[in-house]
Amino acid sequence: MKVLLFGATGMVGQSVLRECLQDPSVSSIYSIGRSITGIQHEKFYEIKHSNLLDLSPIESQLSGFDACFFCLGVSSFRMTEEDYRKITYDLTLSIARTLSILNPQMTFFYVTGSGTDSTEKGRTMWARVKGKTENDLLKLPFKAAYMFRPGAIIPHKDIKSKTKLYQYGYNVTKPIYPMLKKVFPNSITTSEQIGRSMINIARAGYHKPLIEVEDINRTGEKSK
Repeated sequence: MKVLLFGATGMVGQSVLRECLQDPSVSSIYSIGRSITGIQHEKFYEIKHSNLLDLSPIESQLSGFDACFFCLGVSSFRMTEEDYRKITYDLTLSIARTLSILNPQMTFFYVTGSGTDSTEKGRTMWARVKGKTENDLLKLPFKAAYMFRPGAIIPHKDIKSKTKLYQYGYNVTKPIYPMLKKVFPNSITTSEQIGRSMINIARAGYHKPLIEVEDINRTGEKSK
């Protein structure tokens, strides 16, 4: 598979990239972002592009991909709905529309969140915006599209969150990760399982477009 990755410097994006680099079924990974990771690997390529709302200058490099792992996003904390929508909905749909035209056989993956509101009418702002984003992504003419809805994510290995508050929480709770995973098996996943789940579903498909924590954990298990 030839894979396109957005959000490679975030916690989920780092995890997806790590799993792609280790998986022999992924032949190449192209990362697009405002900044670069600096990671050196024979099948990893980075395209630095400052204005993600306008991909026209790099469109010639965006064809021939089998899957897109869209891990780009921001926290809604202290954001107005208008500002949150510009990043979460407007940016995502702008990129996805372009990719759907250039890659009609692409499978598109969007990282959203547990509790996303598919009705778009609930009281929680982020859940409404995410719900609208999911619904409109599923209308685009991709080969297939999957909305990943992780709950709490346990970062593995050296994966870090760019949000200092989140990272502090991960550091504090790290000693009890195994217990939390056992007590809340359908609410908690790991960064590794998200990456593996995306790759496995990109390769084999899945029977529904909304991928909840239970689905992530099931499809993201290590091969025995």
